[in-house]
Amino acid sequence: MTKFETLADQVISGHILTDEEASSILLSNDEDLLPLLHAAYKIRKKYFGNKVKLNMIMNTKSGLCPENCGYCAQSIVSKAPIEKYSMMKREEIIAGANRASDLNAGTYCIVASGRGPADRELDIVVDSVKEIKEKFEHMTVCACLGILKPEQARRLKEAGVDRYNHNINTSAAHHDQITTSHTFDDRVNTIELAKQSGISPCSGVIIGMRETKEDVISMARSLHAMDADSIPVNFLHAVDGTPLEGTNELTPIYCLKVLCLFRFINPTKEIRISGGREVNLRSLQPFGLYPANSIFIGDYLTTEGQESNRDHQMLEDLGFEVDLEALNKEFVS
Repeated sequence: MTKFETLADQVISGHILTDEEASSILLSNDEDLLPLLHAAYKIRKKYFGNKVKLNMIMNTKSGLCPENCGYCAQSIVSKAPIEKYSMMKREEIIAGANRASDLNAGTYCIVASGRGPADRELDIVVDSVKEIKEKFEHMTVCACLGILKPEQARRLKEAGVDRYNHNINTSAAHHDQITTSHTFDDRVNTIELAKQSGISPCSGVIIGMRETKEDVISMARSLHAMDADSIPVNFLHAVDGTPLEGTNELTPIYCLKVLCLFRFINPTKEIRISGGREVNLRSLQPFGLYPANSIFIGDYLTTEGQESNRDHQMLEDLGFEVDLEALNKEFVS
């Protein structure tokens, strides 16, 4: 039994990784990658078997954002030539849910740029979600609309929103290097508000933004402390025209080590390989599903994803099964 498999057994028994153990994963020799993946898979299989959750994202409002996030093509400081538009109509959002259903995506993510939703925007989301839940009773609906107010969270819950996403993106120590228009605590507080409203919390990270390995460990621990049910792990796909333009510090093997670390620190949680997987994991994408149990299919917010039929083929080739169970059975407020 390898040291990583022994550590996996300890994690399954309730052990919390020490900083030294966490570092040993990120700093492990590349030739130890397969034993590490096997150990992470042991944890993943314990809680999720061979099932994979499929998520589809809809960018319902693009650009026009006053925040200065350095990674984002939609921010006020970005010069990236992206499409910009105000909040979609209800019919367009519902059409996105139809496509998600066609792709066997169990979770449909309604995303809008901006610091937080205006009343008119929230009205559209609320009306859309009510109709989506009537049509697709077992579809998990996730909203990602920025910083929330208590009344807004309550309305989303009443409309039928199952999950709310607000990523911490990076560590508390590195946060000011990425954005200064809001704080790390602003993001944590929004997730706490969602939890208090009975909505399942979703929060994740972006790896590759010039952070240290200590920052990566801190991110995984923060999400553990927040008790996030779903953890999207994005890998920076640096867009020209953003402050992080030209940043390219990731390798496929390091990305896999990061996914393993997040599985070891958050053993029972949905870990989703998210934005940037195609350009960073490249030919090693299938290996990511040994530690992770969820992926996005289709396109992302401002970058293209892999063709959905290739994702379905990848899952079939790996012997994994699409998980169509409703999130409602998992999360108890």
